[in-house]
Amino acid sequence: MKITDLEFHLVQRTHAESNGPKTPLLVRLSASHHEGWGEASVTWREDEPAARRNALLDVLVGRSMFDVEELLALDELREPSLRSAVEMACWDLIGRVVSQPVCNLLGGIFRRRVPLTIRIPSGPVPRVIQWSRELAGQGFHAQVIVASGRPEDDVRTLTAIRQNLGDHIPLRLDGQGRYDLETARDLCAELEYANLECFFDPLLVMELHELASLARQVNVPLGACRMLRGVADVFVLARLGAIPMAMIDVQHVGGLTAARKCAAVAEAAGLSASLSCSSWSGLGIAAMVQLAAATPALRTAHACDYHQLNHELLPDWPEVADGMVTVPQSPGLGVSPDRAKIERLRTG
Repeated sequence: MKITDLEFHLVQRTHAESNGPKTPLLVRLSASHHEGWGEASVTWREDEPAARRNALLDVLVGRSMFDVEELLALDELREPSLRSAVEMACWDLIGRVVSQPVCNLLGGIFRRRVPLTIRIPSGPVPRVIQWSRELAGQGFHAQVIVASGRPEDDVRTLTAIRQNLGDHIPLRLDGQGRYDLETARDLCAELEYANLECFFDPLLVMELHELASLARQVNVPLGACRMLRGVADVFVLARLGAIPMAMIDVQHVGGLTAARKCAAVAEAAGLSASLSCSSWSGLGIAAMVQLAAATPALRTAHACDYHQLNHELLPDWPEVADGMVTVPQSPGLGVSPDRAKIERLRTG
């Protein structure tokens, strides 16, 4: 079946924290009477989508939707986030045409429920502690604390959460590249007894060798996410040998196929691998869940923001209970966006 049409929808952000300076882009790919959806976070101007859509449509129309690898090699999709969104829409489209969930297209379902680790929204220390307690009460027993940029606040927050929730809650700290080497080393020393599962991306310098150097100086397990741009970076991570965890951002590495390859390399190297996906609409999280369901190597909890599980754009979002999301078994990604709401939110 051939691709017949492509739509770009640049939409207003209702959750600014999820994308920072970037704007959500929804992608709709069509073949005959079928459609597939994907999403990305982009830095486009409002007048860009039309020209970009026309340029990409010229090379997509008439191509088989089943030739995913061939599509991913197109020069027009060299931007990782856009490549990820188009591939996501392509898998969703294929799944709808053949009446199969994406996990079946990626090798078959390995797990029917996927564990999640919820990112606590940033804010004043007392508010972060309150959010953590509330989300734990809703069953989210694995959590990611976003670094504040103030080491003393990070220590206070993690200490209080440990006191409130106990040692059985897996906690990660997302450093967001906020700290220089000396500050990060001192912070790790303060957090030695916080029982962290991992401290991701602590350094201002986004360089794997620098992260490995820090890892050899501290006792807190370190991990990489933003530094991983593809399979080659996971190879480097494995070769360095000091960093035990890789969190693979589906959009950052360029899509589901690239993320799956990264997970395979991580597993072969004995690294713990999990997924993350920048997602405004929830489509990205649905894609992440489908990939995790079909990939045995992705055993640990996968990161998402709370609002990504409750977005009104997806009325058919699957059940989330005890920090686990049930893998949708409807065709494609298993969820469908509300077209009327997309039109109301469009900016360009």
